Amino acid sequence: MVGIITYGVYIPRYRIKVEEITKVWGANAEDVTGGLGVYSKSVPDLDEDTATIAVEAARNALKRREIDPCDIGAVYVGSESHPYAVKPTACTVGEAIGATPCMTAADYEFACKAGTAAIQTCMGLAKSGMIRYGFAIGSDVAQGAPSDALEYTAAAGGAAFLIGRDDPIALIHRTCSFTTDTPDFWRREGQDYPRHGGRFTGEPGYFKHIEGAVRMIFDQSGKGPKDYDYAVFHQPNAKFPQRVAKILGFSPDQIRPGLVVPRLGNTYSGSSMIGLAATLDIATAGDRIFVASFGSGAGSDAFDIEVTDQIEGDSFRRAAAPGVEQLLKDPIYIGYAQYARHKGKIVMQK
Repeated sequence: MVGIITYGVYIPRYRIKVEEITKVWGANAEDVTGGLGVYSKSVPDLDEDTATIAVEAARNALKRREIDPCDIGAVYVGSESHPYAVKPTACTVGEAIGATPCMTAADYEFACKAGTAAIQTCMGLAKSGMIRYGFAIGSDVAQGAPSDALEYTAAAGGAAFLIGRDDPIALIHRTCSFTTDTPDFWRREGQDYPRHGGRFTGEPGYFKHIEGAVRMIFDQSGKGPKDYDYAVFHQPNAKFPQRVAKILGFSPDQIRPGLVVPRLGNTYSGSSMIGLAATLDIATAGDRIFVASFGSGAGSDAFDIEVTDQIEGDSFRRAAAPGVEQLLKDPIYIGYAQYARHKGKIVMQK
């Protein structure tokens, strides 16, 4: 069986409270925070981008388990904010962790589910025997235009999952995808910020695709919400994952450990993967975890995961790298002006 060998997360320490953004644009802070369920979001430092976040997440994963980098045969980085239009982020990550040159590498794009698409690719390569291990990474410094609704939630962070067959800490029993051509969110070449079709975002976008993927995997496996201890859904805000969980029959207790968006914001490709990492941070052997990502454009990847006793074994050191809760603690709060500088919304004239 193919599964998760180790995992790691990185979240920048800088944060901005949503109320600081509402002050600038004259919005009602209670309406925004209450409507989205998001109270603060992470902000990259001046020298942080998708590549550095991906590297830190991968390094944190390798702190937890002794893996020879030469055995990592693939590195795939999913993101909406790759630092180069033409030059792969994955090569930078591979070099930084010592996996080059004997690896395959590529950058993935599928809005917020590019990282989970990378997991599926690594699963196939590992199961076929083409590689021993593959890194699937979701990393973003998410973009939101000034005063746009996205600006209140678009955050920075990433998660890295090493996929393979050797004593995984969590087995991935099954995965499936539900995909259609739904234009709910897009960014053309050369544009700095994405645009979104508001009325397409919810029902024909997020809810249709997650519900479609979940019901598909339930039909294939014969399982249902009561067969899982935890569930993680893509988190563009706090309201959507709670609503879709209720529609599908999952309880608030099942999604609570992975629901990190109120303090973190939407890390796009890192969103559902950081939620999964937060759940693995507290999981014990035998726990069953359901995951459904969502990417605009649009599609959803669903996963049936079972935690093994390796998570409590000697070869895996969960405490060797910071967990999600630890990374969310002790934030450095900044004002809108510093946030705008960090995000490149304002630049110093030379």
